[in-house]
Amino acid sequence: MKTKIEQLEDKYLVTLAGEMDTAAAAAAEEVLQPLYNTNGKDVVIDCTDLEYIASSGLRILISILKGAKAGGSRVVLKNVNEDIQSVFELTGFINIFEFE
Repeated sequence: MKTKIEQLEDKYLVTLAGEMDTAAAAAAEEVLQPLYNTNGKDVVIDCTDLEYIASSGLRILISILKGAKAGGSRVVLKNVNEDIQSVFELTGFINIFEFE
């Protein structure tokens, strides 16, 4: 799993690639933990190359969302494939995240 954060002037751009299974989620959380406090910047998460997400990965995204909302920011998931979108639908998370 590859995880990358770019800090732009007005937002964070996150790129997720590969499989965010339970084993990979621990390493991804270390990289993504700074986004638990976004300091008022929006977070855009590009899922173009994300192939799989486990519940541990969803927990990380929820933590990012909670931190962002607390600071008045948004979290937007972009380019989510059908399989990943199905996971969000099955868990009900489809209703709490923004998708583009």
